[in-house]
Amino acid sequence: MPDPVIDPLDGSPYCLQGRVVTMDDAGTVIDDGVLFIENGRIVDVRAAGAGAPDGFADAPDYVLVQGDARASVEPSRDYLENTLRPAATRFMGPPKEGKIFWDRWLREYYQDRVPVAVDVSRVSVWDNLDCAGPAGVHGAPHAGEPPAQAEPGKGTAPRIDAVRAARRLRGLDHALLAYVGGDGYPEIVPVHVGDAGPEGIRLSSSRALPPGGRRAGLLAHSYRAKLIGLAARQHTGWLTVDEQGALYAPHTESGFRAPPNKTLLLFFNGLLAKQGLRRARKAAAAA
Repeated sequence: MPDPVIDPLDGSPYCLQGRVVTMDDAGTVIDDGVLFIENGRIVDVRAAGAGAPDGFADAPDYVLVQGDARASVEPSRDYLENTLRPAATRFMGPPKEGKIFWDRWLREYYQDRVPVAVDVSRVSVWDNLDCAGPAGVHGAPHAGEPPAQAEPGKGTAPRIDAVRAARRLRGLDHALLAYVGGDGYPEIVPVHVGDAGPEGIRLSSSRALPPGGRRAGLLAHSYRAKLIGLAARQHTGWLTVDEQGALYAPHTESGFRAPPNKTLLLFFNGLLAKQGLRRARKAAAAA
């Protein structure tokens, strides 16, 4: 796959790094500087390593982007270093570097990447994070409610402790429910986690959920700036929506909580990346 071409006027934020000559009266020169660009204009200039500005958006909108994804399993080094790294630096800060330890320890973490591009079919925008009220739709119209699905062979009841799962979900900032929409694209809906019992977890949402039963995923997360101190819990399971409301029966669970310390976070990220790449190579050799 060829490297992506950046259109400076398409509105997407990106960074350019190199020698910067400013236009101030003193003609200041930054030997290694970074230009932060959005909507075709420079919004900030900083020395490399000084950190990136916070995200530019401050509206409380909820935006759902749906389309067809294309993964690049072997991205070029040029793309990783000159496109992906500056884009990540804007949100994550400069990469950790050090010839004695960090360059070697984080090699797989920084280089073993799978960029995903999305051919967007539809963008739905709500002016609030609860998705209350109608959405502004750009692109293809919504396909309507999806039909109910056949029940799984092992039944729909919870297969893990639903009470414990609900307690852990409520401990995080945001909860999102995911299911397949009427046209095959995923629907992602903010939900509130309610009471739980042996039958499952009660969910409520400002956006109407489709009636009937279906497979669904449930994710709760707390993300901090630069992903320092993030936590997530996720489930697969069965969603039932009837006149009594929405009931979620969790079937599987996973989760993690990262340390609120960037050095420790990168240390464990490097370790997990090395272990994951080692397992992948072993699996490929055995195939």
